[in-house]
Amino acid sequence: MKKKVTETGTGSRHRPAKRDASSVLHASFEVAILLKGVHAALEIIGGVLLALTKPDTLAAWIRVLTQNELVEDPNDRLANLIVRAGTHYTAGAQHFGVFYLVSHGIVKLVLVLLLWRRRIWAYPLTVAVLVLFIGYQVVRWTSTHSTVLIALSLFDILMIWLTILEYRRLKSKDSQQSAKKSLESL
Repeated sequence: MKKKVTETGTGSRHRPAKRDASSVLHASFEVAILLKGVHAALEIIGGVLLALTKPDTLAAWIRVLTQNELVEDPNDRLANLIVRAGTHYTAGAQHFGVFYLVSHGIVKLVLVLLLWRRRIWAYPLTVAVLVLFIGYQVVRWTSTHSTVLIALSLFDILMIWLTILEYRRLKSKDSQQSAKKSLESL
């Protein structure tokens, strides 16, 4: 029986290299940045659409969209929640919503672009901003009990963890390159 020669020159089968943990975490960080960027863009678009929609128009849309569901089941929690939210939607709430969505989206989009370009100073800044966002989301959660706010906060916590790990990886890589250059200059 002939042994098959592989790239390593041995008779054993060549096994594909296993991804190490740091490359998996790096890929996870890249995906998280992409998701943050998409979310930021959607927030900006949502804020612009909200700015273009009058409160009366939104209330009319809500009535049309929930009418059939409420005829079928007048106690439908989601439909009733949406109707109640629509009745409390004022011009002041609209202005706040537009400001929040657009400013939040722009800040996140700028941070995503800085992280994508690997600006080392952007990593600690991103962590600080995400901590502030989480703080705000928790405060809002205490009055709304929105599961969306919890989900966003959990994703932000994951993003903080991945950002810290990526920052450490890049700093380690930079120090290794600096040490290599120092040795070469000797």
